[in-house]
Amino acid sequence: MNAAWRFVMAIGLVSLFADLTYEGGRSVSGAFLGALGASGALVGLVAGVGEFLGYLARLGSGGLADRFRLHWPLLYLGYAVNLLSVPALALAQNVGGASLLLFLERLGKGLRTPSRDALLARAGEEVGFGKAFGIHETMDQLGAVLGPLLVALGVALGGYRMGFALLLLPALLALLVLLGARGLEPKAERKNPSQVLPPGFYLYLAYAALFALGLVHFQLLAFHLERSGAEPKQIPLFYALAMGADALLALLAGLAFDRMGLKSLLLAPLLALAAPALLLEGGPGLWWAGSLLWGGALGLQESVMRAGVGRLGGSAFAYGLFDTAFGLAWLIGSVAMGLLYDRSPAQVMAFAVLSEALALLALLALLARVRR
Repeated sequence: MNAAWRFVMAIGLVSLFADLTYEGGRSVSGAFLGALGASGALVGLVAGVGEFLGYLARLGSGGLADRFRLHWPLLYLGYAVNLLSVPALALAQNVGGASLLLFLERLGKGLRTPSRDALLARAGEEVGFGKAFGIHETMDQLGAVLGPLLVALGVALGGYRMGFALLLLPALLALLVLLGARGLEPKAERKNPSQVLPPGFYLYLAYAALFALGLVHFQLLAFHLERSGAEPKQIPLFYALAMGADALLALLAGLAFDRMGLKSLLLAPLLALAAPALLLEGGPGLWWAGSLLWGGALGLQESVMRAGVGRLGGSAFAYGLFDTAFGLAWLIGSVAMGLLYDRSPAQVMAFAVLSEALALLALLALLARVRR
């Protein structure tokens, strides 16, 4: 196994334990906020603000990583804040305290993600962008499947707080593996780590932002499921199924990306529309199918959308800019859909339809430009 593959597998193992931690927490965080007294609008606001803080941090941390070669210090700091905030939710006594910890979790992820993705893109130059990001995302999502299952066990044994407390062990394991991963990344520097972006990159940003605008956050979906009669211990199982679909589709889409390029992204907005149609408008018998489709949409975003950035730009700054645009759009969309949900779930669906239709138009325009 060459150096590039060793790094992909090492950072994938870190992500496996990390996702086991924070995706386990995210599987019930919306329902936990509801149990503490939050409204649908507040759940949407917390989800959106948290995502935006995390994505906004990526713009600054990406630029710092490129300019001062701070990839590893930012990885260490970001993972520590990201992961240790999750088991601390077991101690939260009110909506304000829980919201603050959820914001810190997203902020930590924002600090470390551009550096990680830039190093993965460096490996992708040798092994293929789709393969590097697809395999990493599959390992990442294996943890995201196991995490909600662990939380479901904790919730069954002692409620939401027990579920969060069990996540301390994988958090510590992720940090331990990260310490041993340094030095495994390919040593060759990227050819152009500057902040000059190629033509078409901003059209790609528009596509990603519109996709994010219409992507219903799982915290709002979990809130809806609890209000619609789902048992608390069942909600993380829906999320575990979504993460399993994410892992499988990420691997398949990553392999397809190296053959098809940006055309492989056409499926993402369609899945993002089908999922809430089943979860918000369908009955309990359709919730499992909706969770499967929601995970598929997220898998495409986490694998081939990131691979597309590598092909079009690839520096930590490019990833930071991409993530910030994505996060700002998700903030706006999450807040809007939280407010709309309190009026009617059907209005959430109408908002999602409009956003994803515009995303498809932006992608088609980009594909036409690439062909020319």
